[in-house]
Amino acid sequence: MAKHVEMGYNAFDMADHYGSAEILYGQFKESLPSPAEVVGATKWCVFRQTELSRSVVENAVRERMTRMRTTTVDLLQFHWQDYSDKGYLTALQILQDLQNEGLISAVGLCNFDAIRTDEICTQLGPGFIVSNQVQFSLIDTRPLHGMADVCERHDVKLLTYGTLCGGFLADQWLNQPEPDLYSGVLTPSQRKYLDMILKAWGNWELFQSLLAVLRDIGDLHGGLSIANIATRWVLDHSFVGAVIIGARLGVSEHTDDNDRVFGFRLTDEDNRAIEAVQTRSNGRRMITLIGDCGAEYR
Repeated sequence: MAKHVEMGYNAFDMADHYGSAEILYGQFKESLPSPAEVVGATKWCVFRQTELSRSVVENAVRERMTRMRTTTVDLLQFHWQDYSDKGYLTALQILQDLQNEGLISAVGLCNFDAIRTDEICTQLGPGFIVSNQVQFSLIDTRPLHGMADVCERHDVKLLTYGTLCGGFLADQWLNQPEPDLYSGVLTPSQRKYLDMILKAWGNWELFQSLLAVLRDIGDLHGGLSIANIATRWVLDHSFVGAVIIGARLGVSEHTDDNDRVFGFRLTDEDNRAIEAVQTRSNGRRMITLIGDCGAEYR
């Protein structure tokens, strides 16, 4: 983690149910000479019916603070599983009170769809919700259909995950045969994204065409990686605040390669080449196949 901070990657994303992530972050932050130089974004996720009260919400926030060894949560991202239960509005109103009292610096959403994000921002007022963490990539372009407009209207930024589709949008998969979804070689994350590529987006042959185009664009920009191009494509959207790149510390980090994303922009010609492949896929129709952002978890 220290290596990441030294390179400028000073924001860490975690959640209440990500094992010991909050605890490890808290220990690391406390060890720094200047703890304020890092930012901790965590989540409070309500997966089941909950009787809400001020104490229930405050206890959830204070638990995050204790585990992260901080007096204020930098960014608390809120997830609510059941849209039929409007309790999410009550929970967010209490979070707004806790923010006013200094327990939270900023509040965001996690895997909310466009309709509910618009509803929340409208009811709770401008400036309260700063972000929504959702999946967005060259494969999963659902945020372009509704969510982007909501973000622009309410000045909300997306924090995106799945931008590299579990590592499939990378040079190592170019000119490779289609992997067996059930071979046991793939990680759970890779199985999830491969399933989306093959069953919702298109097929492996078309995916290889996309990788080839990204490789050509990378070459035109001085030998940048496929991952660089895929990440830059997401970042070039004005409603995106940041891309969350998954890293297994000490195993798979790619810090040097990721650093190259900040030194270029895609050209109109680059985007046209990418679009030519995307129009052959089901990407633009994916929102009708699997639902809006976060629907796959509900």
